[in-house]
Amino acid sequence: MTPQEIEALFTRESGEYLFARWGRPIVPVVFGVKDETLATVKGAFEAVVALAGHKMAETDPELGANVMVFFFREWEELPEVPGLDRLIPDLDQLVGRLISTSANQYRIFRFDEAGAIKAAFVFLRMDEELSKVPAQTLALSQVVQTVLLWSDLAFRDRSALAVADDTVILRPDIAGVIRAGYDPVLPAMSQDSAHALRLYARMQQTN
Repeated sequence: MTPQEIEALFTRESGEYLFARWGRPIVPVVFGVKDETLATVKGAFEAVVALAGHKMAETDPELGANVMVFFFREWEELPEVPGLDRLIPDLDQLVGRLISTSANQYRIFRFDEAGAIKAAFVFLRMDEELSKVPAQTLALSQVVQTVLLWSDLAFRDRSALAVADDTVILRPDIAGVIRAGYDPVLPAMSQDSAHALRLYARMQQTN
């Protein structure tokens, strides 16, 4: 992966470079799934967090859980979730936008004073398209897209996942970016595109 390709992963459609990683242990909670799917999602979190060299915890002292993953059938269900309107500002307007665009997924991040990720909300509307995706594939894809603040364009044309021997895996180049992104030498947040060169350098050192 070239420095330019790495830079593109964190360059938003507006042209702004913005990288951020988690600044605290990740504490996920999952709503709307059966126990076997819950185990699959939590297993994906454990695998990706271990890859990053980051940590998980049983509870977040400020928020309790800091990653909330919601599975549901229709966007109209979200305003009915008790207390969600306190966590997501302008929830009704957001739901209206997502309905109008027929979206089937949406992620919201919150950040601490240093710009590091401190919370994430993942919404998955299980329409016909998402319902066809195996639970392991869907879980791994969502966790990868939550472990760093990627560009809104990062995986629009190419998935973060690949198939090897009939098994869905994380692309090795994306795995390398995640590992490099959590190198303690690098900042938890950067808006300088030169940061991509530093990611590239860390990736070369680990190859």
